[in-house]
Amino acid sequence: MTMEVPWIEKYRPRTIDDVASQEEAVGALNNCLKTRQFPHLLFYGPAGTGKTSTILALCRQMFGDAYKDRVLELNASDERGINVVRDKIKSFASRAVSTTSKLPGFKIIILDEADAMTRDAQTALRRTMEIFSSVTRFCLICNYVSRIIEPLASRCAKFRFNSLSSHTMLSRLQAICTSEKINVDDTVVSRVIELTGGDMRKAVSTLQTLHSAYGSRAVTVDDVVECTGRVKDHIIVQCLANMKKKTLEDLQEWANNLILDGYSPDAAVRQLSAEISTDEDIDDLKKARMCLKLQEVDGRLSKGSDGFCQLLDGLFAAHSILNS
Repeated sequence: MTMEVPWIEKYRPRTIDDVASQEEAVGALNNCLKTRQFPHLLFYGPAGTGKTSTILALCRQMFGDAYKDRVLELNASDERGINVVRDKIKSFASRAVSTTSKLPGFKIIILDEADAMTRDAQTALRRTMEIFSSVTRFCLICNYVSRIIEPLASRCAKFRFNSLSSHTMLSRLQAICTSEKINVDDTVVSRVIELTGGDMRKAVSTLQTLHSAYGSRAVTVDDVVECTGRVKDHIIVQCLANMKKKTLEDLQEWANNLILDGYSPDAAVRQLSAEISTDEDIDDLKKARMCLKLQEVDGRLSKGSDGFCQLLDGLFAAHSILNS
């Protein structure tokens, strides 16, 4: 039995001209291919916009069969300490390579999620970049360029990757649906785009999940909601209704049921924040304070805090603000 290839790899762009909606970066990198003049690079922007795909496609075009010898890929969120810079990165960066008619005389180190690197590691990386720039180029990839120290960022050519338009995503996802013979209509694909927040990687993964779960059956919008882990709208509406009551018992029961039903607390917090922001019965100042508190909770959840405790903290704090 053969293992099915993840669609995010199967449909990853093979050349930089295949990258969607990033004309500035694609144009500049095509010029790098022609001239073989290659600076250090810093790609930044929202998740799922093609940052990693672009540099991988470029490296494949530039190095061909020598890709494995010339390219080192690291996920900096997993290997983010100073020892990784001193050992793994420095060891690869220091290796000399030959220049041929087909290959440039340098290697490339790709550091994905570089904004997760510690400050000390970034400082050490800056020095490594300086010492080995003649034989190694670096490509830093991150969501938040503000988390890259200025001495490191200033050594790179920066490219911002913009969020993909709904039209661009729709055409790409429709092509995948046709290729994989998924029984969906445009309404369902549009819902996938909406619920994945414009993240192409997440959208493609969602399509594969839908295909695996439902096979040749026609996929519905409700199926998309189930597969993305989104809390159903009526559950969020019920939470806000409970929050407008004077007592806390219904809110606590709602939180208990949410966890028992297997929903994600961080998804619930984000959806509740959006629901509050559009509720015309709540004063604007209270909306702002409630959403700010829920955003604080979302931040703690992203750092690994206990989901149920943080959910209750956010719900009770928002209840207190609303009923003050």
